[in-house]
Amino acid sequence: MECTQLVDLIFFMGQSNMAGRGDAALAPAVTPGMGFEYRAVTDPAQLHPLAEPFGVNENDPTGVNEPGMKTGSMVSAFVNACTAKTGVAIVGVSCAKGGSSITEWLPGMPFFEDAVRRARKARKFLAESGYTIRHSAMVWCQGCTDGDLHTLKAVYKLDTDRVIHEFMTDAGLETCFLIQIGNQRDEPELYVPIQQAQEELAAAYDDIVMVSRSFKTFAAKGLMKDRFHYLQPAYNEVGEEAGKNVAAYWAEKEDLNKNDLISKNESDLFKEKVGFVHFANFVSLLPCK
Repeated sequence: MECTQLVDLIFFMGQSNMAGRGDAALAPAVTPGMGFEYRAVTDPAQLHPLAEPFGVNENDPTGVNEPGMKTGSMVSAFVNACTAKTGVAIVGVSCAKGGSSITEWLPGMPFFEDAVRRARKARKFLAESGYTIRHSAMVWCQGCTDGDLHTLKAVYKLDTDRVIHEFMTDAGLETCFLIQIGNQRDEPELYVPIQQAQEELAAAYDDIVMVSRSFKTFAAKGLMKDRFHYLQPAYNEVGEEAGKNVAAYWAEKEDLNKNDLISKNESDLFKEKVGFVHFANFVSLLPCK
């Protein structure tokens, strides 16, 4: 059987600290052939090598639109760290809007509908171009604006649950990898209810996985550029941490799936007493590499 090119499809979503307010010149270069950007808005007919500032021109006036605001993000560091472990290239799609509250991401709102359009276009392009999607996921970092607005923890939690799960359903995703927001530099307690809501969501759902909590450590390290945003080394550190954790999550999940298959196969071998013939059929089901 001839294999098509295997990729992991990831949507990078949220507000400004996902969009990136760093310095692209200080971000790592992505390993050649291991990271690609699908530009659903500006160039949907091909993939581009992923580089910073990621998603800088992916502005849809009817949806996520922030011209000139994306200056350097965590995404390149994430891609390098993740693909170094998995050996599978990542196709990234940008859909992050600075200053956005969770209510602006609710289903039916322009940002959500734009994200779904981008997801469907990405899947269609990859399928028609002969790619095989191994894993599909979203990486979500949002909540600072809701902290500023004093959004109640319970309200934020309910709305975020709805945004994440309805988007995963509409986009056909397996997992939401959550990057916890940091603290407001001058009022460090302001964002704590939002951080608590994020912890509770990750604890409540198997398909919401916390992959970084490091943003809240950077004020003490002098890595904040203003009250809300970070210097590029901070974005690089979070991206690397999150990318490694995503790769480890996938590896653990695949090991569990393999063990389940082997256990089932061994049981079938015993019950059916067909020896190596049955085992050969099992081997033929393993993914091609």
